[in-house]
Amino acid sequence: MQSATALRVVHEPDGEVDLAAAEKAAGDLLHALGISTDSESLRGTPGRMARAYAELFSPRPFDLTTFPNEERYDELVLARAIPVRSVCEHHLLPFVGTAHVGYLPGDRILGLSKLARVVEHFACRPQVQERLTKQVADWLSEHLQPKGVGVVIEAEHTCMTLRGVQARGSNTVTSTMLGTLRKDARSRQEFFALTGVNA
Repeated sequence: MQSATALRVVHEPDGEVDLAAAEKAAGDLLHALGISTDSESLRGTPGRMARAYAELFSPRPFDLTTFPNEERYDELVLARAIPVRSVCEHHLLPFVGTAHVGYLPGDRILGLSKLARVVEHFACRPQVQERLTKQVADWLSEHLQPKGVGVVIEAEHTCMTLRGVQARGSNTVTSTMLGTLRKDARSRQEFFALTGVNA
């Protein structure tokens, strides 16, 4: 009988986090925009900004735990409405929404909470939604080797709703289908039907 296997997943930042430098830079930005930080209310804002962005860009490590598919389950496994929060890399403004992540099992199945962990792992960095969607799908395909993977993300981008065109209430939908979910129309339609997204 095969046992569970786990892969330790740790985010490797591009460089060291320097909170003191980030706090100074945040203060400089506010001052350059004509915002004084002299009041009691705003005095700690540069530090709070630095810590907030450091938190947004620091996913928690996790173990990607897989188990043998002893029952040979071959139907879709889907986690719907996984919360997504990331930061647009063009304006450093948040985008928030939900991810629907599913796969058709091969020899192994995944601990279900890990679908949400993979989404969080790739969302915790400056991102574009298109890349995020593909990174989640590609990573699961590589490490789980299922028969198919599907990822749909629906999100509201504040860089679009709060500034510029100010298109309040608009959502962006992106999808990546791999393997059987890409090639087989019926499997693809089942995935979209179960997510509640109209294909």
